[in-house]
Amino acid sequence: MEEWNLIIIGAGPAGLTAGIYAARSGLKTLILEEKQAGGSLLIIPWIENYPGFPEGISGEDLARRMIDQCLKYGVQIREFESAIELKVKNNGGKIVRTDKTEYYADAVIIASGSRHKKLGVPGEEEFRGRGVSYCALCDGAFFRGLNVLVVGGGNVAVTSAIYMSKIAAKVYLAHRRRELRAEKIYFNDLVKSGVEILWNTEVKKINGDSRVRNVTLFNNETGRESELMVDGVFICVGESPNSEVARASGIRVDGQGYIIVDASQKTNIEGVYAAGDVTICPTKQIGTAIGQAIIAATEAYKYVSKTYR
Repeated sequence: MEEWNLIIIGAGPAGLTAGIYAARSGLKTLILEEKQAGGSLLIIPWIENYPGFPEGISGEDLARRMIDQCLKYGVQIREFESAIELKVKNNGGKIVRTDKTEYYADAVIIASGSRHKKLGVPGEEEFRGRGVSYCALCDGAFFRGLNVLVVGGGNVAVTSAIYMSKIAAKVYLAHRRRELRAEKIYFNDLVKSGVEILWNTEVKKINGDSRVRNVTLFNNETGRESELMVDGVFICVGESPNSEVARASGIRVDGQGYIIVDASQKTNIEGVYAAGDVTICPTKQIGTAIGQAIIAATEAYKYVSKTYR
């Protein structure tokens, strides 16, 4: 069994940052990522509020810079390897079991992030991959010259709609309220892009044959239903925490499944920390994930240095 000072579960902004700080402190560090390193950054078309990049930067580019920095300091990143169990030994050591093998670690940081929430409407699962998508950056090119609907009102939904306006023939943005949750600076770009905003509008059904053809909409202000002809639906309505492994190991979570941490990013299990979107931090931003990760890595170093074998 391979032995590591620190195992980090997740290679998004929090996981990669924790890796950089841990390795620079001298910890032998492994990052496990069930998909591709970069996490949620890989689906963000453009970031304008990250310090140091006044002209903005793509999520993919920022992810690549973080990955390169991790590798520079000797962090090992193993992609497409899912952590499926975390066990704590009597001596305080941790066993992380993946879908491939088992590892021993002195300390663990859970930075497993979150996953896309679903609308839960008829047609969503049926047409997934056939017109329904959760990532404009990943799938936008398939809808070049077509009509699409983006659902949501946060930063991801708005930036996705702006991104699609450069590819699709027509872009609609449906939001169930009268005001967007996205930052106001994005709203100005949205207006300039020509995206048509459908206020107080909910998707009730996604319709089609071999692929999406139209959606049934409900205006919660007028009470009227209507159909909108579109070729694609991009669903951007929030996230749910990837905390199943944490919960199963006895780590405390709140009512929504987010990991409960203190000001030092400690969980209720000694030597196990959490950072990023999987935690109870109410502000889910790249910057807050990075700040939490720095604290978690620093605390993990303090913990490991006392129990170094």
